[in-house]
Amino acid sequence: MKTTETPAPPPAESGSAVPVTKVGLPTKKPPTEKKSEGSVLNAFSHGILVIWAIMVVLPLLWAVMTSFKDDSSIFGSPWSLPDKLHFDNWSRAWTEANMSDYFLNTILVVGGSLIGTLVLGSMAAYVLARFDFPGNRFIYYLFIGGMSFPIMLALVPLFYVVNNMGLLNSIHGLILVYIAYSLPFTVFFLTAFFRTLPTSVAEAAFVDGASHSRTFFQIMVPMAKPGLISVGIFNFLGQWNQYMLPTVLNTDPDKRVLTQGLVQLAVSQGYKGDWSGLFAGLVMAMLPVLAAYIVFQRQVVQGLTAGALK
Repeated sequence: MKTTETPAPPPAESGSAVPVTKVGLPTKKPPTEKKSEGSVLNAFSHGILVIWAIMVVLPLLWAVMTSFKDDSSIFGSPWSLPDKLHFDNWSRAWTEANMSDYFLNTILVVGGSLIGTLVLGSMAAYVLARFDFPGNRFIYYLFIGGMSFPIMLALVPLFYVVNNMGLLNSIHGLILVYIAYSLPFTVFFLTAFFRTLPTSVAEAAFVDGASHSRTFFQIMVPMAKPGLISVGIFNFLGQWNQYMLPTVLNTDPDKRVLTQGLVQLAVSQGYKGDWSGLFAGLVMAMLPVLAAYIVFQRQVVQGLTAGALK
């Protein structure tokens, strides 16, 4: 019985390298096509981001630049740099347009409502996320329903409720309304965040004799700091730019917030032709929001990503 023998490969010449491959298997080609597709997608996504950044940044820079011009330069050369910095525009908007009073009222309202929203929202979210009791899911879905309820439908009954409570045209009345307006989103956001936190730390605190309140304020709240900062920034942006609620519930000229003041400034300065003072007031209202996001942008990203990881 004869057997077929495979002939031995010819000896390699000196100085030449022979690729080592398995018999019968073709050699794999490098994935150049996948790399080219990935580079095209990266270039496309980066191009979209650059275009979006230009669309967002250029109007902001133009508004800041225009706030330092005089009225003739605004209409004569709107795209050129100011010949000199007219700081009197800012002082005129701060004093004559009562921007200082609007800023103080807004800081009081937004500061008080932000603290109340974070405290009440974090406590409610912690209970809904950590404890099982009858009606847990029902209460949670009530908060979810509050997010989908349009504020326009609640303006008229809310006006009568606030008026009957004697809180109309008051700072503390706006604070309570802002808290109620911001609680649904805060509870929704923090409930998902508290569920991602490890339970072993809280259980160890209970074993050591810590109460529920001490465990929450000294252990869980520091662990939930990224989530609290993220939802705090979102609430700050929404409450700072809120216009509909103070327009309906706060008609006292001495207690106007910044959004009401900007509308009044646009009307009055438009009639006077003081466009430089108007742009100075707009930049004043814009700076606190930009500063808050620039300072806490890393915490905002951490809070958004931490809620999705466990």
